[in-house]
Amino acid sequence: MTKRKIAVITTSRADYSHLYWPLRELAARPDLDLKLIAMGPHLSPEFGSTVAEIEKDGFQVDAKIECLLSSDTDVGMAKTIGLATLGLADCLGQMRPDLLLLIADRYEMLAPASVALALRIPVAHVEGGEVSEGAIDDAVRNALTKLSHVHFTSTNLARSRVIAMGEEEWRVHSVGAPSLDHLRRSKLLTRDEIGRELAADLNRPTVLIAYHPVTIARDTTREADALFAALASVPEQLLFCFPNADAGSRELIERASAFARNRNACIFVNLNPVSYWSLLRSVDLLLGNSSSGIMEAASFAVPVVNVGIRQRGRERARNVLDADATEGSILDRLATARNSEFRASLAGMENPYGDGRASERIACVLASIPLGEELLVKQTRE
Repeated sequence: MTKRKIAVITTSRADYSHLYWPLRELAARPDLDLKLIAMGPHLSPEFGSTVAEIEKDGFQVDAKIECLLSSDTDVGMAKTIGLATLGLADCLGQMRPDLLLLIADRYEMLAPASVALALRIPVAHVEGGEVSEGAIDDAVRNALTKLSHVHFTSTNLARSRVIAMGEEEWRVHSVGAPSLDHLRRSKLLTRDEIGRELAADLNRPTVLIAYHPVTIARDTTREADALFAALASVPEQLLFCFPNADAGSRELIERASAFARNRNACIFVNLNPVSYWSLLRSVDLLLGNSSSGIMEAASFAVPVVNVGIRQRGRERARNVLDADATEGSILDRLATARNSEFRASLAGMENPYGDGRASERIACVLASIPLGEELLVKQTRE
């Protein structure tokens, strides 16, 4: 039996946490030959050299593409795309997978999609059709949709958006967000267990901060002043997660480090998926502009104060409180998030991003969808 070769790209701890269970499903199938390619922040000591975590999980990394510049600018981001394209041209040109699986909306994902187009390798894309108006991710996501041949969306509304972009319905599968598979299939740590692992007392009132640059803005950290001004008035224990490797990330890291020294707060460079979801389940609320506050926090009914424009337009559950990027608005929403009546109102809520079975659906489609010209030639819907 000739195995179908499926190549998967992962660039950072964030997308790997979403890809973990799809990778498990693909690796377990005897009819598939999984090829895993790690690139960008995964290979950077500054961002935790997280490729080691992938290998520790038992996955074979078949190629490592060095492409992340030590930069904190938009020019550095653009050059990273170019370096990634050069490295992936050789890698995919030699590997020649039957399908290439990409996820989400990171800017460096434009490189594998473009290389695959030139090499006539069909692309499957996860999490298309979503909206995040305050980041270049929005345009990247839509570009990936049009460069892809198979689509796995997280919600039915996202599926409708992909079809509205002209994609044929048979190509578009509403499977749910694969990150939620962790919540069903992974053994999460208890509050005491994750507290011991992170050397943090999570029995104290705790706020988790996950804040990233606003990449649609020329000044990608322009909203950070309001965030740190508000944090000065927050009495709870504060835990920071490192931002994504975008223009402005180093400035945010420096500001968070300086703030933490004065407040005795904690900063985590890298948390593996199980540790992160366990921590998210254990804190009192999440503050920032991370997609995890929109997509995953709802499964735990954790209150989220979503700051600024980065996630504007995303579907969200009733646990999300949107704050303008002003100190007053952030503090007002934090007060609501602490309110016992608001917290009680979240009991029994459902997560609009799925049921935790996305990985099985993704693997099934990738193993069975027709290949060749039938898949490559896309017909525009009228």
